[in-house]
Amino acid sequence: MHRLEYRGYDSAGVGVVTAAGGLRVVKKAGRIANLERALAGARLDATTGVGHTRWATHGAPNDRNAHPHTDASGRIAVIHNGIIENHAELRARLEAAGVEFASDTDTEAVAHLLRAWLDEHADGTIAAALRAVCQQLAGAFTLVVVDAEQPGAVVAARRNSPLVLGVGDDEMFLASDAAAFIEFTRDAVALGQDQVVEITRDGYRITDFFGAPAAGKPFHVDWDLAAAEKGGFQYFMLKEIQEQPAAVAATLSGHLINGQVVLDEQRVDQQELRDVDKVFVVACGTAYHSGLIAKYAIEHWTRLPVEVEMASEFRYRDPVLDRQTLVVAISQSGETADTLEAVRHARAQKAKVLAICNTNGAQIPRESDAVLYTHAGPEIGVAATKTFTAQVAAVSLVGLALAQARGTKYGDEVAREYDALAAMPELIERALTVTDQVRALAGEIADSRAVLFLGRHVGYPVALEGALKLKELAYMHAEGFPAGELKHGPIALVEGGLPVVVVMPSPVARPTLHQKLLSNVAEVAARGARTIVIAETGDRAARTLAARVLEVPSAPALFSPLVSVVPLQTLAAEIALARGFDIDKPRNLAKSVTVE
Repeated sequence: MHRLEYRGYDSAGVGVVTAAGGLRVVKKAGRIANLERALAGARLDATTGVGHTRWATHGAPNDRNAHPHTDASGRIAVIHNGIIENHAELRARLEAAGVEFASDTDTEAVAHLLRAWLDEHADGTIAAALRAVCQQLAGAFTLVVVDAEQPGAVVAARRNSPLVLGVGDDEMFLASDAAAFIEFTRDAVALGQDQVVEITRDGYRITDFFGAPAAGKPFHVDWDLAAAEKGGFQYFMLKEIQEQPAAVAATLSGHLINGQVVLDEQRVDQQELRDVDKVFVVACGTAYHSGLIAKYAIEHWTRLPVEVEMASEFRYRDPVLDRQTLVVAISQSGETADTLEAVRHARAQKAKVLAICNTNGAQIPRESDAVLYTHAGPEIGVAATKTFTAQVAAVSLVGLALAQARGTKYGDEVAREYDALAAMPELIERALTVTDQVRALAGEIADSRAVLFLGRHVGYPVALEGALKLKELAYMHAEGFPAGELKHGPIALVEGGLPVVVVMPSPVARPTLHQKLLSNVAEVAARGARTIVIAETGDRAARTLAARVLEVPSAPALFSPLVSVVPLQTLAAEIALARGFDIDKPRNLAKSVTVE
């Protein structure tokens, strides 16, 4: 469980089927150390069990919401990664039947549904029960279950959430990451979509949700225990860059219901959203760059004026706010001191506040009128990667929610934009394939004194983010500029051999901007710069002019930062590694800044 703590660490728990035939569950809020203290001296006389470390989604991170969750009789224990999107409907149905819930989670409904099925099917197995229940569930989930009356077996189901089977000698394992069982076996099987697996000490059986035989994908883990915590990656940041498709998909999941974009928690009604006449976005660091992208999307879709403010400056300049102002506060941790104070100032001025946050129950969401959680999972590397792309996805949802409320987009138009956004994880996956090219390039420019980044439209915030990553990780002088400002001063910095990274817009979606960026590339190349262009696949004009082109898939203009930022994140990390630095723990930086 320690090796999975990077996935969540607000609570932890275990559930075991004891030799006496009962079920024992122990769970505690906080880090695994709290659970260890609760178990100190205890004898867990069992050979079948489940354990879980939680990253809260539904329900505050406390003892009662920690996993495992059980049915009312304590016969069945369930642990769960993901989100059951129709949990409210399921809960209402169960409560109407007299079931009393002991937690605020979506997971507990599964335990009660399993028990109800078993009560109706006296000879049924827990595997059959799980298959039947999964057919009722919507969302992304991995479920792992034990039944005190069917000892010696663990069953699990997977939909849009990782699940790996470990095949040991006289023992079997299930985990969200092979890191959990690498100490015991390197022989593994990756479970497929919509599959159920039942394991015993002697073997395993895989079916689909309807009971038809199915097969997983066997593989051998070729990294050792020392690397297990990072899933085979040298650094958490490298792993987190690779996790971005899943982070964006999880952030988007469940936010289009019956053609309507919905937030996680909303104490702002539709009329109040319709009455908004101005939007402020407040954030710090990388989150500020996602806010700059929000400005383009929200103004385009809603025709509302949007201002993006450094949270540290917001309240000190006495901004003009009133009841018709919406303030969007973006913070990965939900505890960023400058952003929290900006939220408090906005609330004091009677403005409505919508928080975008990666941490369930954090202070900023608690003090806001509405919340949209990014479900990127815990990010261990100090420099933000997957939380940035998740924030870009989230601010796009906010823009669509506003357009929907204000009627500036019809329902079918909102659905089309959402569908285009939902297709982005696959494009991000394709953007990750340039890693080897980026690594080679990093070695060539690692000794440079400085690097400049240029962009236009949404490419400008991406340029800023690329420069920030290089500062954070490689300790190099790096600056991002709007490419149109080049002749207004920054071009004086260009000299022979200087790397200049250009974020190129699509020649199809933005032909005018594309032509202007080509001119900028020619200008700096004529002065001896080493031009590195992030361009859409097949952009022959960019390839003709640039010294090096890193190709990313074609994407809708407003969503293109989700793919164009990926090679810049990798470039900064690889340059830092070439210079001999620890990219997970850059000097002088903390993951969350909790003081002003």
